Formats: sequence, C-alpha cells, structure tokens
Amino acid sequence: MPAPRVAFQGEFGAFSEEAVRRACGPDVEAVPLRTLRDVFDAVRGGDARFGVIPVENSRAGIIPESYDLLLEHPLWVRAEATVPVAQCLLAPPATSVHELRRVYSHPQALAQCETYLRRLRLEAIAVYDTAGSARQLAAEREPGAAAIASRRAAELYGLEVLAEAIQDDRDNTTRFYVIGREPAPAAEAGRPHRTVVVLAMDADDTPGALYWSLGTLAFWRINLLKIESRPSRRRPWHYDFYLELAARLEDAPVRSALDELRARGANLRVLGSFPRASAD
Repeated sequence: MPAPRVAFQGEFGAFSEEAVRRACGPDVEAVPLRTLRDVFDAVRGGDARFGVIPVENSRAGIIPESYDLLLEHPLWVRAEATVPVAQCLLAPPATSVHELRRVYSHPQALAQCETYLRRLRLEAIAVYDTAGSARQLAAEREPGAAAIASRRAAELYGLEVLAEAIQDDRDNTTRFYVIGREPAPAAEAGRPHRTVVVLAMDADDTPGALYWSLGTLAFWRINLLKIESRPSRRRPWHYDFYLELAARLEDAPVRSALDELRARGANLRVLGSFPRASAD
C-alpha cells in the first residue's frame, strides 16, 4: 500500500514539513504546495489524504488565512502538532553579516525576528514561505541578501547559517492542524482533548448574545481554551467566533451545551475533536 500523501504549504525544509512528520509519522509522502488554499484544495479533491496547516504562533499570533479557509471548506480538523521554531539567518557561502542589506522570508518569520532585524537595520521583504526564500536565494545569489529559514533549509539548498535562534522569543512555537475529509475517530477519554467549534449568532445585535453563549459553556463547566473572531463572509461588520474547548465532542456536557446554544439561535459548526498535542 502506498504511503499516505500529506500536503503542506511551502518548500521542503519548511517548518510545516516538520509538522507533517510529527503529526503523521516519518513514512508519509510529504507534498509541498505553494499556498494554503492549494493544501485545502488537494485534500478536498483527493490529491492528498491529509493536509497540515499552521494556525498560530506563540509570538506572532494566528494565521488568519487558515481560519478563513477552515470555514470555507467542508473539511475536518483531525489532530494537531506543535513545532519549536528556531529561525536562522541564511546566506550564500562566504557572505558576511556586514554585507547584508535585505532579508527575505514568510511574514510570520519576519514578525518573529523583528528585534534582530531592526538591530541589523535590514529591509524585511515578505515572500510566501521560509524554505522558499532559502531556495530562491540559493538560486539567485542576490548580493546583500539573506533569508530566514530553518537549519535544514540551509542544508538542503547549500546556504550558510550566519546566525541561529534569531527569533525574539526563545520558546517560539507554532501550532498546526491536520485536516482531512473525515472527522477523527472518537478517542478514548482520560487524556486532554480539544474540540473546535465555529459560532455565529443569528441575532448578534441582541445585547448579551455572546455573553450568554459563553455563559452556556461555563454553566456546563466546559473550559474555554481559546476564542478568535474573524469577519463574517455573510454580512459586513459581523463576526464568526472560533472556540476551542478543553473537552471531547462525545462528552455529555459538550453535547448538552451545543444543543442549548442551537436552541438559543446560534449557528454552530464543529470543525473537529482530537487529543491535544503533547507539548500542550
């Protein structure tokens, strides 16, 4: 049987590729794609069995496009993985730090290394991927240019590591979701879980609508791990709320709370329920 294909955004050497190995095992076929939308399309169309997408970084915050695509596509979140992110300053061999004028990388990586780049007075230029910036630099050998990517990217593309762990936060970590066409099988009780729900209120102009929604979770003693709002695609200046609950979807309090929210007029969509990553 062929190894499962798992899509990720970026080039080989990206932190997303490491997330593929952590979440899905070393024997899968990692499939690099240019955009996050390409990853969703590959999973939805059957070109990949699963996809791995970044959802938030401990320093730079959420990846908004991932949240928007989760709501746009009829896919499920099946698992998660966390990857420690050690950003490196890469350049062609024999390049000195003093020669550098600009640096290329993904916007999230540039944000994670803001203090270092400001100290060196380097112009930050955003590109679609960390490892992609390393590959481009190795091919073009642009004078005065560097890239921010992983040490593995330097090894893959023949670049030198001029500085290591240049991110502002030494505990810099990115969290990833694994997406698929089917929900994850119900996992055993007893280990920490995460259930992801999107909440939209039909009557969100009603005073206290969000308050009463969150109060329903508190009534059923469900711990809210995270809440994010994103602009609604249905109406301007209305919002969808992404909730992460510290419970299994199969737990009776979760079922009761979601039923009560629907009875109060909430639109709910469950994106997935899965064990929390061990680094959590």
